[in-house]
Amino acid sequence: MARLVVDPITRIEGHLRIEAEVDANSVITEAYSSGTMVRGIEVILEGRDPRDAWAFAQRACGVCTTVHSFASIRSVEDALGIQIPSAANVIRNLMIAQQYVHDHVMHFYHLHALDWVDVVDALRADPKGTSEIQQAISPWPNSSPGYFADVQAKVQAIVDSGQLSIFANAYWGHPAYKLPPEVNLLAVAHYLEALDWQRHVTKIHTIFGGKNPHPNFVVGGVPMPIDLDSDTALNAERLAIISDSITRIIDFVDQVYLPDVLAIAPYYLDYAGLGEGLGNFLTWGELPGVDHSDTSKFVVPRSLIVGRDLAGMTEPDPNDMDKMQEFIAHSWYEYGGGDAQGLHPWEGETTFNFTGPQPPYDHLEVDQKYSWLKSPRWNGMPVEVGPLARVLAMYASGHDQTVDLVDGTLSALGAPIEAVFSTLGRTAARAIETKVFADQLRTLYGELIALIKAGDTETHNGDRWEPISWPSKARGFGFMEAPRGALGHWIVIGNGKIDNYQMVVPTTWNASPRDAQGQAGAYEASLVGTTLAKPEWPLEILRTIHSFDPCMACAIHLVDADGEQVGEASTGLDVCWT
Repeated sequence: MARLVVDPITRIEGHLRIEAEVDANSVITEAYSSGTMVRGIEVILEGRDPRDAWAFAQRACGVCTTVHSFASIRSVEDALGIQIPSAANVIRNLMIAQQYVHDHVMHFYHLHALDWVDVVDALRADPKGTSEIQQAISPWPNSSPGYFADVQAKVQAIVDSGQLSIFANAYWGHPAYKLPPEVNLLAVAHYLEALDWQRHVTKIHTIFGGKNPHPNFVVGGVPMPIDLDSDTALNAERLAIISDSITRIIDFVDQVYLPDVLAIAPYYLDYAGLGEGLGNFLTWGELPGVDHSDTSKFVVPRSLIVGRDLAGMTEPDPNDMDKMQEFIAHSWYEYGGGDAQGLHPWEGETTFNFTGPQPPYDHLEVDQKYSWLKSPRWNGMPVEVGPLARVLAMYASGHDQTVDLVDGTLSALGAPIEAVFSTLGRTAARAIETKVFADQLRTLYGELIALIKAGDTETHNGDRWEPISWPSKARGFGFMEAPRGALGHWIVIGNGKIDNYQMVVPTTWNASPRDAQGQAGAYEASLVGTTLAKPEWPLEILRTIHSFDPCMACAIHLVDADGEQVGEASTGLDVCWT
């Protein structure tokens, strides 16, 4: 038995270390996931005004800024009983749906596709053959042989320079790459197009939030007023820009992203039987109506699926103190009552206790504490969160479009329903829900226009705005189905200030270390049984881990009591085989 170490996993947000036990046949028998950076946002928030929490919480990551803001303001509104106006709710849902589409397209092309697409092999492609493939799968206008020849020339110039730039640090030529050169060239062309496309997508956030990333938010509604006659509010010109952005979003999803997934997937159907791990799935739900407590109005249901049993799907209660808990048996934290107990986030503690090996070191001490991530568990069970969990929830609840897309995708690939529980299923689910949310953008835009025509243009509810009207003690739960999965912010407010604040993010669920019962998290479980074609180039590990879209955050920033930065650390790529 040998130990394979990949540190850090690249093409993600933040620092993740994966260690795998590999047998003589190059099959992974055990895997360990370690978050090698510490996040102290919860500690920083203690004692602050809860209305300001979103501005700090969104700094947990430069990619997930919107999702942490929404979870934060929803937690405060839940604690204080604030219901936002209808127009504000629609605007928030528009921002959320746009975040999904933007994030998923960027993930597929710029973080995940290179696990399946051999960029250098695209140089062997016949541009005419690539053109024929493009014209056969969609009406996308960039489809001529000359266009693909130009893309090929750009790639050739990068390779000839000896510096692969954005295409560096990959395993080009790996025997596990299976695409024909012409499909590789098609995907590389769309990789480059997606870089330009995203500048049109972000206009929705910049209009409603003033900028992107890190848009502006406000407890009680949204900061953008509606006044068609004003130059500084949401007016006819800005509405037209939003409508155009939605059209560009839908066109790219329909004519580029979805066709590409269906063009690439048939070459990797073996991954329809790899990479599941747990079989348990959880969502907090998303795209609510005005009354966020009425989960029946959510587009994405609040759901718990255990053991793949879609028919037995139930609704979890995030406020259940006995079932929603975090454990730290293998995490570099300590609980005052002992590390064996689990704590609900309202009672959560964020006390650091690093006793692990000091870098550089060979291996994690996996029988002890080995990660900066806690181990969230629902009713003692590890669960997977993310696109697959959401698509399964919508499918099980009978969401018509999701049912049609899932069944149509399985039919196109000639795959059974069991194929969804896999690395390939996770990747396909991300594309399926992208289509759902892209179309939701047009629906939500129509709802906003209808509200404006009806004169229902209030975007902020000032009730209970001042702390003098707040209860002396209050606690709330803020949810957000982030693109990467179920995100929860739990807040405890005392005398107008934050007494406790805990964030349980999607990657905490998925990348968690083992708990006190020895149960592996989703990443760890998903890698077991995977065969490595070339263990010194662990491409197969990247494929499954990237299918979750990890987000650990960008770098370590340490801040002292006076708010001064005292250190920053980042790491390079290192893969070792011992």
